[in-house]
Amino acid sequence: MKNKIILITGGTSGIGLALAKEFGKNGSRISITGRDLQKLDQAKAELSSLGIESIGIQADASSETDQRKAVAQTLNHYGSLDVLINNAGISMRALFKDVDLDVIRKVMETNFFGTVSATKAALPYILKSKGSIVGISSIAGYKGLPGRTGYSASKFAMMGFLESLEIELLKKGVHVLLACPGFTSSKIRENSLTKDGSAQGISPRDEAKMMSPEEVASIIYQAVVQRKRSVIMTGQGKVTVWLNKFFPSLVNRLVYKTMAKEPDSGLE
Repeated sequence: MKNKIILITGGTSGIGLALAKEFGKNGSRISITGRDLQKLDQAKAELSSLGIESIGIQADASSETDQRKAVAQTLNHYGSLDVLINNAGISMRALFKDVDLDVIRKVMETNFFGTVSATKAALPYILKSKGSIVGISSIAGYKGLPGRTGYSASKFAMMGFLESLEIELLKKGVHVLLACPGFTSSKIRENSLTKDGSAQGISPRDEAKMMSPEEVASIIYQAVVQRKRSVIMTGQGKVTVWLNKFFPSLVNRLVYKTMAKEPDSGLE
């Protein structure tokens, strides 16, 4: 990936920043987006201290205008685009009977429509470079999770969109990757939206037992290099996906039991 131009949405922390470091240390030139200008400056400084060339673009992934701006500024600075990584995302945690529908709309606007709008803006240039389009999905895109109806719906939608796009581009030389981490230690659960749209603030899960963003980034980097179609990153995730094909009722009970252990899950 030496000298390749990589655009990463939501690149100021967590998996996004780890991806910027992983690609950057392998010689790629990086463009990251984020809503918070201060966090963008901090991320750029961190990348610069590692000798990684980067630019930061203030952009909200839920805004089609901002996504077009991110692609345009990347092209203005570097002159081309090789890899788009649709990483920006938010989660939610509330039972459907309790959640405000605006919460689900917000999650869909960021996770699904954000991917669609960034991909739409970047596609002409990815076609030219015969590069890669990456979607950071989740096991929640294979198996619905209770208390995360909006999040699971957004990831199912993202995966359907990218799978359809992959077929459309089958003879165009463009690589499409669906990357599905397991639970990853990041800010996504702290920033997860509750039933009224406020941030959760405290993760309901033990972050110490999760994958690190650096582990996720390393796997995704190799998958892009090898131009894989999809990658499921944990043994638990692979087992869940396989079992769900043949024993969905069993998996429903297992998922229920697991998620019910979370504090204030609302499940019996």
